[in-house]
Amino acid sequence: MGLSTYARGAIALGALALPGVLSAQAEQGVGASQAAGVEVFYSSDSDDTSVLRTALDLDFRNDGAGDRIGLRLEKAWYEPSGLLTEERERAYLRFATKGNAWTWETLIGTDGDDLIGSVSIHDDSRYRKEFFVERDIVETPMGLESGIYSTFAGAAIDIPLDERNVMTVLTGAQLFTGDNVRLHLRGNYVHVLKPEWGLSVQMRGRYFRSSDPGEFDYYSPRSYAQLVPVVQLRRFVDGWQLLAAGGIGIQKDSATDWQQANFAQLRVISPASGSPWSVSGELTYTQTPANGAVLGEGYDYVQSRLSVMRRF
Repeated sequence: MGLSTYARGAIALGALALPGVLSAQAEQGVGASQAAGVEVFYSSDSDDTSVLRTALDLDFRNDGAGDRIGLRLEKAWYEPSGLLTEERERAYLRFATKGNAWTWETLIGTDGDDLIGSVSIHDDSRYRKEFFVERDIVETPMGLESGIYSTFAGAAIDIPLDERNVMTVLTGAQLFTGDNVRLHLRGNYVHVLKPEWGLSVQMRGRYFRSSDPGEFDYYSPRSYAQLVPVVQLRRFVDGWQLLAAGGIGIQKDSATDWQQANFAQLRVISPASGSPWSVSGELTYTQTPANGAVLGEGYDYVQSRLSVMRRF
């Protein structure tokens, strides 16, 4: 199946923007710097749902420091609840810029049926603030067949208590196709045990409440709560950032009793400078029900991501 009319439109818009971008670079005295890369994402859960997405990123401008504009062309394979695999093409415009006070990052596109993507803006002040909007399809059988989408808008703030203690608070509203509106509250408390080791202990909590539980086939209890203590180690080796985190906590929803909630994560990021290549990878295991989950009790979810990009 070829790219949809909407996807072709996104590509055409990017092509039309290219001359203006390069012209602006020349006027600013910035050497032409483009980039190309690939990203592979895979997830699988205990509902027998798997998702594979492969993406090609083409940046018309990329200065290696968070300023870029380009395209992402993506192919996705969905296998919801062990049913037949459904393929979709998705296309996005990528844009990011770092100003004196605020940094913007956008990934706006279409899957051929509706608008998808994300927009975020944040500052780097002592009390770091972030505002975001994310929209994507719900990866369940009914979500893919009937076009059920989720739009999540929210804000977060970091509250430093002293040099070794910081709290982060996030609030948001998630609107689903139909009538369901889910209100979120999340918090994270971090205490740095050994700064020289990059060792910290954290307490992560989340709560949501749905206005219309069980409206479609995605996991949607009336309410859900989770509390997970986490130990995290972040080290830098020859410029490479290595992170390992894990925790065991508790969770419950309005239909179940308290049960165990496990979490583990590994991440690697290449040095920020010194090479035209950038590489990152991540592997996450969690028992937090995702948007594509059908059942919450006894739920397991694994996702992995690998991205490689080269500036030239």
